[in-house]
Amino acid sequence: MLNRVLDTLMVLFGVVTLVFFLSAIIPGDPVDVMLGEQASGADREALRAALGLDRPLPVRWMGYIGGLLHGDLGQSLVQARPVASLIGERLPATLAMAFAAFLVVLCIAFPLGTLAARFKGGNLDRLAGLFALAGQSMPNFWLGPMLVLLFSIRLGWLPVSGNEAPGSIILPAITLGTSLAAISMRMLRASLLEVSGQDYLRTARAKGLSLGQAFFRHALPNALLPVITLLGLQLGALLGGAVITEVIFAWPGIGSLLIDAIRQRDYPVVQGVVLVISLGYIGINLFTDLLLQWLDPRMADKRTQVR
Repeated sequence: MLNRVLDTLMVLFGVVTLVFFLSAIIPGDPVDVMLGEQASGADREALRAALGLDRPLPVRWMGYIGGLLHGDLGQSLVQARPVASLIGERLPATLAMAFAAFLVVLCIAFPLGTLAARFKGGNLDRLAGLFALAGQSMPNFWLGPMLVLLFSIRLGWLPVSGNEAPGSIILPAITLGTSLAAISMRMLRASLLEVSGQDYLRTARAKGLSLGQAFFRHALPNALLPVITLLGLQLGALLGGAVITEVIFAWPGIGSLLIDAIRQRDYPVVQGVVLVISLGYIGINLFTDLLLQWLDPRMADKRTQVR
């Protein structure tokens, strides 16, 4: 456990350092965004000094790391507000959309993957394969506008954008969750087909269980381990994928906050949002690892032997 915590801290330190220096070398100057290109040189230098942008980059980096150790994400250059406050206002909307997208994944991938494996080679299996191909082939920036054109503009069933109208979360959740649902469905189907040929399943059948009982009591629980691993990895990726989806649907989450901060060269906000997304990704992976060890203690023994 201690090694895992140390690995997590090292990854976070690397992410924070990399994002800090990359954001510092992005072309453009926040002073130009705030004052405009017509401002005098004296005003520009005064604002740059007030924001601390005149200090050497290593000094700014050490100050940023010191602030993080005290729980301070810094101050927004443009809005003059604490970065933690800005993220705190936007984070619930992103979490709500990610949770809704995860529900979409569960409602599609598990029934469809199970039925595809149960009736291998049938019409349901072919339908599931078609969905998997389409779901993995459609990027969010294409699927989102297509859903808006169909369900919002043509049919008028759902709102176009925002998060205030009833049902406004449906289209963003479908857009964000479709690709993950397709991947998870294929993984579940493949895992079920693999365990279907194991000896313990034939033993269960020999004891008098029907094919359906043996399938759902024995095959499905054992097939879930690789699926849980995949879901854990992809659930963290939902936070990163939410950036594009939030821009498409004008969703007021941390993804749209990140895009606005990049446009305005608001470096502390960019660094804070990327740090939060990284924390979420690492935390979900850690939780998935612990869950898998609880479900299958043999994994912990194997990890210990490797180390």
